[in-house]
Amino acid sequence: MSKNSNGEITKLKLQLNKIKKKPSGVKRKIDDDIFNIDPITDDEEEPVIKTGAVKPHRLCPYLDTINRQILDFDFEKLCSVSLSRINVYACLVCGKYFQGRGTNTHAYTHSVAESHHVFLNLLTLKFYCLPDNYEIVDSSLDDIKYVLNPTFTSEQIRQLDTSDKLSRAIDGTLYLPGIVGLNNIKANDYCNVILQALSHVQPLRDYFLREINYARVKRPPGDSSFLLVQRFGELMRKLWNPRNFKAHVSPHEMLQAVVLWSRKKFQFTEQGDPIDFLSWFLNALHLALNGSKKPDSSIVYKTFLGSMNIRSRKIPPVDLEEAQRAALQLTDEYREQVTTSPFLYLTCDLPPPPLFKDEIMENIIPQVNLYQLLTKFNNDSEKEYKTYKENFLKRFEITKLPPYLILYIKRFTKNTFFVEKNPTIVNFPVKNVDFGDILTPEVKAQHKHTTYDLVANIVHDGEPSKGTYRVHVLQKGTGKWYEMQDLHVTDILPQMITLTEAYIQIYELKREPESNR
Repeated sequence: MSKNSNGEITKLKLQLNKIKKKPSGVKRKIDDDIFNIDPITDDEEEPVIKTGAVKPHRLCPYLDTINRQILDFDFEKLCSVSLSRINVYACLVCGKYFQGRGTNTHAYTHSVAESHHVFLNLLTLKFYCLPDNYEIVDSSLDDIKYVLNPTFTSEQIRQLDTSDKLSRAIDGTLYLPGIVGLNNIKANDYCNVILQALSHVQPLRDYFLREINYARVKRPPGDSSFLLVQRFGELMRKLWNPRNFKAHVSPHEMLQAVVLWSRKKFQFTEQGDPIDFLSWFLNALHLALNGSKKPDSSIVYKTFLGSMNIRSRKIPPVDLEEAQRAALQLTDEYREQVTTSPFLYLTCDLPPPPLFKDEIMENIIPQVNLYQLLTKFNNDSEKEYKTYKENFLKRFEITKLPPYLILYIKRFTKNTFFVEKNPTIVNFPVKNVDFGDILTPEVKAQHKHTTYDLVANIVHDGEPSKGTYRVHVLQKGTGKWYEMQDLHVTDILPQMITLTEAYIQIYELKREPESNR
């Protein structure tokens, strides 16, 4: 074979190699084009776009479909179809909650079926348009975001007790922040009055109006009792929100947390006792805030905790002779014992009502002065307490008065057959109640101020088992008193408050000097 033929064969081999390499190059080009094509085509389904890849748009043609009058963020944040609490969105057209925003989610299906396009993520507070799935950035939606999660600055909190400015709801109703009704779901008025009263205790209110105050509290792994603190903070901020869409608030989420963490001891479908709920709620808040036995370990103890000395001595049996009783009283068992006890509220005992009617055959409504009830704590009055086998005489001496003093006027007594209510009217002043009169001189010298003003008064009306509760609160900005019973809010004269059957009262310590009163 000649050299020319050998050269031609070599050229042919090189051309064949080039042809074999071409498909790999074409394939590489095709692979590169896959990432550059438009993800939405006529013959393909729209791919599910990740949340992080959503681009914000400042212009949305559906913002005029938002219906602010039906928006209600007071209820539990769960999907109305799947009942899931994860990734829940609120439809701003109909107000319902749905899960997710991808192509196979309930929110996406709702947007396509009902032509509702604007949704709000209840956790991230971001707005989205479905089914186009883009984020909406518009300052006109800030009012909706504020209703869902109200926030307060330190300056705004300082002005709450000095401002008398009325706020206007979407329907035109005028209301004062803090003086708004609470919805009665069925029989939770006993909880409502406590929540309303506590919302007007200034240190407690100021603490929970700023979420940063308790956001750093860490609970042990697996302990979710902190949910009670979060729900109470949310309710407090909604009660004092000056930009609410409506002039009332529903405590649904708060009551759900109460039912859960009280192990159904307190429910909103059955009537309960406010003092039982108050005692449990304050202690539960204290523990959830990592409180201990120290007086300053939580905002609850800083506000309400006082202390007293309890002197108790055992009474010898009555059937013994005088010499035997005298001998027993010399033993350690029958000597007076002193114990120091903290308290969150003081229990005042009413005198028993009269058994007989007057000369015109009408029941006499007895009256008693508040100072007469407080003599129980002056270290002089002895009260007998009976147990199953033994009797004790006890004296109470208050050693420290708290900044906010809670009085519980014991109106109900239980016996074997039924619960009886004492209708005695307690006469009390609304301002300048001096609790220094019940302190011993040594203890009084340790207190710079002992004068208190009433800030909340809880009243029970009706029979023991079928009665209802209402609360009177002082709006410091206007200086007026308001009566709240569930959704009903009316102003009331302070002279009328003293004529009611008071059940629980909250007094605030006056720190001004005597000359300024």
